[in-house]
Amino acid sequence: MTSLLPGPLVDDSWLAAHLDDPRLVVLDATALLPSPRHDGDHRSASGRAGWAERHVPGAHHADLAGELSDPEAPYHFAVPAPEALAAALARLSVGEGSEVVVYDTGGGIWAARLWWMLRAISVPAAVLDGGLAAWEAAGRPLAAGDAEPEPAAVPVTPVPRPELWSGIEEVAAIGRGERPGVLVCALPTGGYDGSAPTRYSRRGHIPGSVSLPGRGLLDDTGRVLPRTRLGEKAGALSAATPVVLYCGGGISAAGAALALTVLGREDVSVYDGSLEEWSKDPARPLELGG
Repeated sequence: MTSLLPGPLVDDSWLAAHLDDPRLVVLDATALLPSPRHDGDHRSASGRAGWAERHVPGAHHADLAGELSDPEAPYHFAVPAPEALAAALARLSVGEGSEVVVYDTGGGIWAARLWWMLRAISVPAAVLDGGLAAWEAAGRPLAAGDAEPEPAAVPVTPVPRPELWSGIEEVAAIGRGERPGVLVCALPTGGYDGSAPTRYSRRGHIPGSVSLPGRGLLDDTGRVLPRTRLGEKAGALSAATPVVLYCGGGISAAGAALALTVLGREDVSVYDGSLEEWSKDPARPLELGG
């Protein structure tokens, strides 16, 4: 069956025209992650309350800080095992034959994170470009309330794509030059060079990595930059070298992964543990400066 979705991004006009399609499930992936006030200041929470106040009609809240993360992992926001993710999605009405549009109110990185997770188990998905702000700016209707979704009759059968994720040993090997790839830090400049507080135990970036701030790939309205501008931003990344993206916890990295996918890159993976996992081990080196 031909996919309903036109690509990794949809705009508000497309979503409005397809909102009543029974194949489509809309998810609000907003989570709350305030900037750290000091090193080690990690505060995160669900965005469910904001979703209940205002959301795209019919949208369900997807809790990336809770049900859609692995509680047994040693870091926050860890991707669940494929079967656990499929079960959580079924509780959000996502089942066999579903296609998903994800949005957020936080600049697109949370939507991109869930989009990447869906993509990694082969669920057709796209991100609403510009998020809820773009929907509202276009004068589209909003809904309120916190009704529970109708569970999917048949859960998704996950088809994992392990190449979309990288682990700590693979990242270390790339950093040492023992395997091909370029490490790309999607944190803001202050997180990359260590000049800003971090919510983790140590500041800095993984040696050998380059800086490509995820939020710098968006325009002032939160939409992904046009392809020509994206190409300029990502121009230093060789098309012949696989890209491994990381940030603090795999969230901004997913935003950068979305932008690179829009550019047509297929050799991109996300280091799920990112700096939260890396910085916990004092034997793992970190560099300060640009």
